[in-house]
Amino acid sequence: MRMNEEVECTTKKWGSSIGIVIPKSVVERENIKPNEKIHVVVKKVTLAVDLWGLAPFKKKESGQEAKDWMRKGW
Repeated sequence: MRMNEEVECTTKKWGSSIGIVIPKSVVERENIKPNEKIHVVVKKVTLAVDLWGLAPFKKKESGQEAKDWMRKGW
């Protein structure tokens, strides 16, 4: 029985599809061959912007303006 391997990959656009590249070290360690069926578990990495809608400020404002803006909600 093999151990589960957890690897972080980056998606890439291939034509009208999205694909991932499995690192060479994992391919060699697991002896993965072309056209072989493998089981992949997908778990998206969640960022703060996805959870709370936070994004970097795009508007340049003074420190005082930023403090005034934050106090409006209190």
